[in-house]
Amino acid sequence: MDKQLKVAVFLSRISLGVLFFYAGITKVLNPSWSATEYLNSAKTFPGLFQWFASAGNLGWVNFVNEWGLTLVGVALIIGLLVKLASVGGVLLMILYYLPVLSFPYAGEHSFLVDEHIIYITTFLVLFASNAGTVWGLDSWFQKRRKYA
Repeated sequence: MDKQLKVAVFLSRISLGVLFFYAGITKVLNPSWSATEYLNSAKTFPGLFQWFASAGNLGWVNFVNEWGLTLVGVALIIGLLVKLASVGGVLLMILYYLPVLSFPYAGEHSFLVDEHIIYITTFLVLFASNAGTVWGLDSWFQKRRKYA
């Protein structure tokens, strides 16, 4: 990978990591935060998302949401387990995209493609480029495995 591409991959990984870490940690630190309203306003598969929002499920749904965002962000920032974090990020973004999708509109100002789809494609690029090996801890662990 040439240096310009490495810089682009690195900056994409770090910026998406900061975005996800902030989105997650603000939810973790806010004891009144809940996904209930978002889930109950789903336009696509409303029954599924209302089930997620039910009293028996909301606790683990909030936990996975808060800590999923936070840990994906940390993984991207430090460059550790980036492929796994990318898969997790894609899954989270699909679950965020579907509730706002009123086919073919995604939210008020988007036709099919909104920020969730952009995040998904960025995660796919990070996965495919093995972005954790670009100035990240995945590279360090990969080198250690070779000599072990």
